[in-house]
Amino acid sequence: MNHEYFMERALELARLAASEGEVPVGAVVVKNDTGEIVGEGRNLRESAKNALAHAELIAIDASCKRLGGWRLPNCSIYVTLEPCPMCCGAIINARIDNVIFGASDFKSGSAESVQRMFDLPYNYKPTLTSGVMQEQCAAVLSDFFAELRLRKKLKIIEDK
Repeated sequence: MNHEYFMERALELARLAASEGEVPVGAVVVKNDTGEIVGEGRNLRESAKNALAHAELIAIDASCKRLGGWRLPNCSIYVTLEPCPMCCGAIINARIDNVIFGASDFKSGSAESVQRMFDLPYNYKPTLTSGVMQEQCAAVLSDFFAELRLRKKLKIIEDK
């Protein structure tokens, strides 16, 4: 499978999230045998006012609805940022075969940074590929937070 092709779509979703004021994370679920995207998601926590509105969970939910079941065998998930513990748990529970992510998350990444959930003795273990288009994925996040800091600084100046 062409990892860059699917990660580029996840990046498009991350950029859309950023344009909406959301932390820019995008995810796509792909059927391995056909290469078809069966679910997409982007962070919507702020607009949905919901802690569960992570890109991965939205993509998994859309994929389950489309494929008609809670298991997603023969599927891969592409995510611009390393999944958190909640999303790793959802990936394990959905039985997704492969997890491919771009940027590492040293604060809450639970695939390999803070912990390695997929190495724990759960009943299912997806394969992991990290660092796909890492620079582009990290840049979307760093640009978003740099702009956010600048806006906050300008607001402080305006308020004086």
